[in-house]
Amino acid sequence: MPNIKSAIKRVNVTDKKTAANKMKKSEIRTTVKKAKASVAAGEATPETLKNVQKTLDQAAAKGHISKQAAARKKSRIAKAANAAK
Repeated sequence: MPNIKSAIKRVNVTDKKTAANKMKKSEIRTTVKKAKASVAAGEATPETLKNVQKTLDQAAAKGHISKQAAARKKSRIAKAANAAK
């Protein structure tokens, strides 16, 4: 543990940001997993797909995942949903 006041603050800030990033990554994974499951079960609604796209776009905008990764995930889910119809 650091002794200098500013270093202690940086450790606290890093811990908070790490926790927030972990929560957001978990939310992304959960949303994508639910969307894939609903597509596989044939119960994919436009609302479900819109929700996962929104989550991925927001994550990309905030820098949690890259824009290319978000586009790739959205494309794969949309492609699977269209094939399931």
